Amino acid sequence: MQSLATAPPKGDADLKTLKRFLPYLWPAGRGDLKLRVITALVLVLLAKGVALGMPYALKLALDRMAAGLPDGLGVAIALVSSYALARFAGVLFDNLRNAAFERVGQEAARRLSLDVFSHIHRLSLRYHLERRTGALTRLIERGTKSIDTMLYFLLFNIFPTVIELTAVCILFGRGFGWELVVATLGTVGAYILYTQRITDWRAGLRRQMVESDQKATARAVDSLLNYETVKYFNAEAHENANYGRAIKRYTDAATKSEVSLAWLNIGQSFITNLLMGGALAYVVWGWSRGQFSIGDIAFVNGLLMQLFRPLDLLGMVYREIRQGLIDMEAMFRLIDTPPEIADAPGAPDLQVTGAAIRFDAVDFGYDPRRQILHGVSFHVPPGAKLAVVGHSGAGKSTLSRILYRFYDIQGGRVTIDGQDIAGVTQSSLRRAIGIVPQDTVLFNDTIRYNIAYGRPDASEAEIVAAARGAAIHDFILGLPDGYDTQVGERGLKLSGGEKQRVAIARTILKNPAILILDEATSALDSATEASIQEALGGVSAGRTTIVIAHRLSTITDADEIIVMDAGRIIECGRHEVLLARGGAYADMWALQQAEEAENGTLVA
Repeated sequence: MQSLATAPPKGDADLKTLKRFLPYLWPAGRGDLKLRVITALVLVLLAKGVALGMPYALKLALDRMAAGLPDGLGVAIALVSSYALARFAGVLFDNLRNAAFERVGQEAARRLSLDVFSHIHRLSLRYHLERRTGALTRLIERGTKSIDTMLYFLLFNIFPTVIELTAVCILFGRGFGWELVVATLGTVGAYILYTQRITDWRAGLRRQMVESDQKATARAVDSLLNYETVKYFNAEAHENANYGRAIKRYTDAATKSEVSLAWLNIGQSFITNLLMGGALAYVVWGWSRGQFSIGDIAFVNGLLMQLFRPLDLLGMVYREIRQGLIDMEAMFRLIDTPPEIADAPGAPDLQVTGAAIRFDAVDFGYDPRRQILHGVSFHVPPGAKLAVVGHSGAGKSTLSRILYRFYDIQGGRVTIDGQDIAGVTQSSLRRAIGIVPQDTVLFNDTIRYNIAYGRPDASEAEIVAAARGAAIHDFILGLPDGYDTQVGERGLKLSGGEKQRVAIARTILKNPAILILDEATSALDSATEASIQEALGGVSAGRTTIVIAHRLSTITDADEIIVMDAGRIIECGRHEVLLARGGAYADMWALQQAEEAENGTLVA
C-alpha cells in the first residue's frame, strides 16, 4: 500500500495519468458541465485582458499628468478611475469563473470517489484482509482531492500564465524593443528551471513526509481499532512509544520539507527582482534619452507585477500538480487492481429451486504452498441441516467462504441446485445465502439500520417482525431510544448475545434460501446460547442450513454431521450413528460432556 501511495509517476506515466484525468474535466453526456468549463475559460480570458489593461490605463494617466495639458486633470482622473474599475473587474471575473467552475470540480471529485469506492468493494476478500485501513483511506482522500486541485491549477494558473507571458512579450516587443523581450523570456526560463529543480528536490523530501504520515496514521488507526487488545495486555506505553516514533519520523521529514521551501522562495525572489530592477533601469535609461515616457515606467512595472503574481505561485503549483499526479496515479493503480474473483462473461443469475448444495472433490488453499481442503465432498438436500464439526484449523469456516465464493477453488466443483457457483453472478449467489457469524460486526449506526441492512427497502413492520423472530424486539423497546439506539463502533455498545440477535434479525429480514451458522453461539454463555439457539431454530426451519459448530450439543438434531480433520472429512452421519461408531466424533462428544460436567460442578 505504501508503494502505491508514494511511487512517483515518470514520463509516460504522467501523460497516461493526465489522459485518464481529462474525461473527468470533460465528461461525456454532460453538456451542462462542458458549458461551465467553456464559460470559465472565457472568464479567464476576460480577467487577463482586464489585468493587462490596468497598467496601460495607469501609464496614460501618468503621461497626461506629466504633459500638463489643460484637460489633463479630467482625463487623468478618468484613467485612474478606469484603473480602479479594472482591478474590480479582475476580481469579479475571477470569482465568477470560480463560481461557474465549482460544479465541474465537485462533480469530477464525486465521480472519481464513487469509481474508487465501487471498485474497492469489488476487490477480493484476500485484498481486504491484507490491506491497511488507515493507509488506504488516506490514499483515497488524497486522490479524490487532487483532481479538484489539478483542474484548478491547470486551467486557472498554467493556462492563464502562458497567455499573460505571450501578451507581455508582444507589448514589450512593440513598445520597448526586443532586448526587454529576450530579458523577460530568459528570466522566466531561468525561474522555471530553478523552480523545477528545487521542487523536484523537495518532492523527495515530501514523499518521505507523506510516507511517514501514512505510517503514523496507519499505526494510530490500527492501535485504536484494537484498543481492547491494548488494554488487555496493558500495552498503552508500548503503543505510545510506537506512535511517538512514527510521529518523530514525520516531524523530521516535515521540518526538512519546510526548510527547503525557504530556499525555493529566496531563489525565486532573487530571479524576479533581478528582472524587475534591470527592466526598470532600462526604461529609465530610455526615458533619459527621450525614448520612453514617465508612464512607461509604471507600465513596465505593472506588467511585470502582473506576470510575477502567478510566477510566485509556480513552485507551489508545480509541486501540487506533481503531487496530484502522484496521488491520482496511485489511485488509478488502485482502480486498475483486478478483482481476484470475477464473474464469467455473460454469467447468468443463480436460479434457486430447492437450494441443494453439493461439494464435489473440492481442493483449496489460501496459498498454493499450503493446501487447506483435500478432496472434500458432501451433499445437503433441499431444506436439510448439515453440521460441520472439527478441531480449530480443520477447514470448517473455509467451507462458508468458498460457498460465498470469496475465493475460487483449485479443484472440484461447488454447485447449488446443480449450478456451478463459479458460472453464475456473484451478486445472485450472495443474495441466496445468509450468514450469522461467530463474530458479529455491526455498523456504527442505529439498531434499525443494522437490522434493515439485510434488506434496505424493508418496511418498519418487516423490521419489527424480524426483530420479533430473533427475540430481540422487547429488549429494543426497553431502550431509551428504541430502534434508534446507536450501537457504537462495531456494535460494542451491545453485549455478545444482543449483537447475535441483531445479526439473526438481519438474516431473517434478508430471507435467504441458504443459511450458514458459523459458530454463531460458541462465544456466548450457556444461558444466552440456549435462547439464541431457539431463535436460530426458527430461522433455519424450511431452509437449507449449514451449521459450523464448536459445541456438539447444539447440532444433535442435524440431518447429517460431517467431522473434519486437517482439511479432510473423516466421518459423517447422524448424531446417534456417529456416537455408536465410537470414532473421532464420539471422542469429541465425551470430552465436551466431561468439560460441561466439570464446569457444572465448579459452579455448584
